[in-house]
Amino acid sequence: MSHIIVIGAGQAGSSLTAKLRNSGFDGDITLIGSETVPPYQRPPLSKAYLLGEMEKERLFLRPEQFYADQNITLRLGAPVTAIDRAAKTVSVAGETLEYDQLVLTTGSNPRHLPASIGGALHGVHVVRSLDDVDAMGAEMAPGKRALIVGGGYIGLEAAAVASKMGLTVTVIEMADRILQRVAAPETSGYFRKLHEAHGVDIRESVGLDRLLGESHVSGAKLTDGSHIDVDMVIVGVGITPGDALAADAGLTINNGVETDAHGRTSDPDIWAAGDCASFPWQGGRIRLESVQNAIDQAELVAENIMGAGKDYMPMPWFWSDQYDVKLQIAGLNTGYDKIAVRHIDDAVSYWYYKGDKLLAVDAMNDPRSYMIGKRLIEAGKSPSADLVSDPDTDMKALLK
Repeated sequence: MSHIIVIGAGQAGSSLTAKLRNSGFDGDITLIGSETVPPYQRPPLSKAYLLGEMEKERLFLRPEQFYADQNITLRLGAPVTAIDRAAKTVSVAGETLEYDQLVLTTGSNPRHLPASIGGALHGVHVVRSLDDVDAMGAEMAPGKRALIVGGGYIGLEAAAVASKMGLTVTVIEMADRILQRVAAPETSGYFRKLHEAHGVDIRESVGLDRLLGESHVSGAKLTDGSHIDVDMVIVGVGITPGDALAADAGLTINNGVETDAHGRTSDPDIWAAGDCASFPWQGGRIRLESVQNAIDQAELVAENIMGAGKDYMPMPWFWSDQYDVKLQIAGLNTGYDKIAVRHIDDAVSYWYYKGDKLLAVDAMNDPRSYMIGKRLIEAGKSPSADLVSDPDTDMKALLK
C-alpha cells in the first residue's frame, strides 16, 4: 500500500489530504504540522480572532476528528527536520518515516526585524501564527501606543484592529505610499483616508531606523530623525516562502519551491502547493500568497497525484477587512497602465487595465462589482473603461 506524506498542516495541507480521500486514494496519508493545533484559517487571526469575535475552535478548518474519520494520520507539534530523497524518507521527532509520494505545503514565514535594530525586544510581534496573535493580543489594551511597521494589507489590518481596541496607532511605510507594491494609488488613497478618519497616524516615505528599549520596546527612532514612544510594535514587512527544507534536500528553488504546471517539483516523487510553491504562469513564473491559491493548487496536486495530468490555471481572488470596509480583489494587476473608477453611493471599485484588457478589480464595499469583475476576468471579457466608469451602465449586461 502506498504512503503519501504531506509536510505542512495549513490550508493547503488540509485541503490536499481531504481531496486525496475524496478522489478515492485508499493508501496511507500522514499530515505533519509543526504547530500543536489542527489546521486552521489564518485570515481571521488579525481580524475577528484578535478582536475577540471568534473563538479558537472556530478557526479550525475541520474538526480534529475529521482526520481520524478519514484515516489521515495527523502529527502535530513536531517539524520535519530533513528529507532524504534517495531513501525516500523524512525525519520527524526522532523517527524516520518512509514515503512513496511527498508533498510540501510548508507555507511561508514572516520577515522579522533584525536583532541589531531592536527586533528581538519584548513587545515586538509578527502576524502569522496563532501563537503570534495570542502573544500580541495579550499586550493590546486601550490607551497603549502601537507602532505598525509596514503599510501592506497585514499591517493595515493590524492597525484597524488596534485602533478599534482603543490603542493609539502609528503606521510607517518606507515606500512613497501604503499598499504601493500591491495596489493602485487610488486604492492607497482610499485606505489612507479611511485610517486617518479613525485616528491612525499614517507616515509614508518613512522607515524604521531602530527600536529603543532595554528588554521591552519603549520607543522608535525613524529614518526622518523623529522619535516616538511605543508600548508595542507589529511588524508587517512581508513574508518569504517556506522553502528551507526543500532547499536542504536539493530541490530546485526559484522564488519558492519550483514546480511544473502540474505541481511536481524537480524530484518526480515530490510535489508542492500553496505559499511555498512557484509555478509557470503566462510565460513566466509566479508564487501566490492567498487562501484561494492554497486550496485550488493543493486540490489540483491531489488530483494529479491520482493521475489527472491537469495544468494549474489560477483564478486569483483576495480580500481584506478593515473597520467597516470589505475590500475584495479579483485578478492580478501586474502590468496595468490605466484605472477605471466606478463610484456609486458608498460603493467604490477600481478596475485595472493593460491597454484594453481588464486585469483586476479592487472593490470596496461593492460585492456586486467584485463578482461581475471576477466573472468577466475569468471569461476573458474586457468591457471598455468608459462603460465601467459610467454609473448608468448595467454591469450585469456586460457578462452577456
